[in-house]
Amino acid sequence: MSDSFPLPTKPEGVIPSLLERFKSGRVDAVMELFAPEAVSVANDGRTVTDHAEIAAQLQRDIISSGLPVKTNVRHVFVGGDTAQIVVDWSIDGKGPDGKDVHLGGTASDIVRRGADGFWRYIIDNAQGTAVRKPG
Repeated sequence: MSDSFPLPTKPEGVIPSLLERFKSGRVDAVMELFAPEAVSVANDGRTVTDHAEIAAQLQRDIISSGLPVKTNVRHVFVGGDTAQIVVDWSIDGKGPDGKDVHLGGTASDIVRRGADGFWRYIIDNAQGTAVRKPG
């Protein structure tokens, strides 16, 4: 665990922690928020289980843009050691190549409190209920 990025002790702390880690530009710091068994749902609907692939996707799609991620947490539903976070997010601005970047969606993520008391992603679904394009 990174000393400069403490892990969240409440599910409401997951998104603020994620944003701070994105701002750092360090994908390894972002990946500390993912449980070992965590999966990410790709934009095409595939379930990605390989953490190296998840890290590469986050680096390519979010961190490398150098732009801030804006969020509006709609709901945090908690049941015991598991929580669902529904959050609107967006990335807007000029990318490093000078092209306009406009990304966003409504995420439906699942986090779980580990035995150490910290909350981490078990399902990262950035596009939530969006209709997926056929693979």
